[in-house]
Amino acid sequence: MKRRLYYMLPDVRSARAMLDELLLARVEYRRIHFCAKEGTLLPDMPEANAFQKTDLVHGAEVGILIGAVSGLIAASLFLLFPLNSIEARLLGFLVSILMGAILGSWISGLNASAIPNASLAPFRERIERGQVLMIVDVPFHRVEEFENMIEKRHPEVDFGGVDPHIPIIS
Repeated sequence: MKRRLYYMLPDVRSARAMLDELLLARVEYRRIHFCAKEGTLLPDMPEANAFQKTDLVHGAEVGILIGAVSGLIAASLFLLFPLNSIEARLLGFLVSILMGAILGSWISGLNASAIPNASLAPFRERIERGQVLMIVDVPFHRVEEFENMIEKRHPEVDFGGVDPHIPIIS
């Protein structure tokens, strides 16, 4: 199980130093992301992607739920109206629920990809002023280790919190 840690860094130089330290501490490169003002990150620094910057994952999760419920309602029609066999009705029932969930997650995910991530709202103003947000996904048992390391070596870094929900696809 992983936890997502947020740290506010004063500038790009500090962010680059943190990247090197985390890599030396054996954090995978793909688990480190930076969110900064457009065009300020160095080319070799991993920028936050759509999963971190938007509410895409949350929107897809909500869409699955809404789509499955809508599919369930539509699927109820297969049980109410007589078809040739019970197997055909059950197959139609299951396919309707599945298609509702898929369609709901797709449509909701598309809409949510245009909405900024609510978890990043407290950091937006500071990012616009030139600071850099570092997002690190670390194993649960190493959270305290990283907090202590960063606090000791970089007192200028502000701890931004822990997000306990890490989507599987991030």
